Amino acid sequence: MTDSVKPQVTFYTIDADEAGQRIDNYLVKTLKGVPKSMIYRLLRKGEIRVNKKRIKPEYKIQDQDLIRVAPIRMAEKSAPVSTQLNVVANLEKQIIFEDDLFIVLNKPSGMAVHGGSGLSFGVIEAIRALRPQAKMLELVHRLDRDTSGCLVIAKKRSALRFLHEQLRNKQVQKFYHALVKGSWSTKLTRVTEGLRKNDLKSGERVVIVDNVNGKESETRFRVLQNYHGATLVRAFPVTGRTHQIRVHCKCKGHSIAGDPKYGDEDFDYSLKDKGLKRLFLHAASIEFMHPKTEQRIKIEAPLEPSLQKVLNKLTKVGH
Repeated sequence: MTDSVKPQVTFYTIDADEAGQRIDNYLVKTLKGVPKSMIYRLLRKGEIRVNKKRIKPEYKIQDQDLIRVAPIRMAEKSAPVSTQLNVVANLEKQIIFEDDLFIVLNKPSGMAVHGGSGLSFGVIEAIRALRPQAKMLELVHRLDRDTSGCLVIAKKRSALRFLHEQLRNKQVQKFYHALVKGSWSTKLTRVTEGLRKNDLKSGERVVIVDNVNGKESETRFRVLQNYHGATLVRAFPVTGRTHQIRVHCKCKGHSIAGDPKYGDEDFDYSLKDKGLKRLFLHAASIEFMHPKTEQRIKIEAPLEPSLQKVLNKLTKVGH
């Protein structure tokens, strides 16, 4: 804030949709730009109170709680995300489903789901700029930056909780399409190698197969189409580990096309001629129970035209 604008006491009244979450998580989302360390300090000093009482960071907020936040002097806010930017305006065209509880996007490849680590903004910040009237917009799950396809955003806390419960109970089905190196055997339907995150000295994070210390992981596969030197497979991740599909494909000798971390250089080089400029991994569909209708809905995201063109240039091989 500039010196001419004096910080003031602010009050927030919790509604039923916001209830049930920890106060520290609520404040991080509500007090945009305030560091988490400062929020903890304010809670400790009693400068943030609920119903006039001091509370701990793990306190779960209740319907009709009144939160009082003492004046906070903050640095100048960074400029908001402009809806005039092409990348933001184009996201509007990528919305494939929307109702009063959810937005489902066909996320473009190369766009992170949220800002941070040098990125000024990601999908969630852009969607908030496109829907300024929405009280709440939160990511239900994530997609790697280079992966395209179905990404669900919740418009209500109750919808977010409902879907998170389904994710925990493995009731959400996410199917991915990937173009992989070589001829994938129709008998290879399950990959269950354990996965472990490994930080390199450069600071880069890679995931490696580790059946002793890694987390148990499972991906189910089905061959969709055989091509000369490549296979289009459908992948269903039963667990949701970082880079799971990419590493499970690689460990079976079938790296995904255009994968900068786990790919095969010769395979990728052969596909550059056919116009492949990105990771060929696409979240083709997502299926879950809708909280309102209690019916299962399936939303499908069409393949980006550039990926379809690559497939059209490959030579099909009969099953």
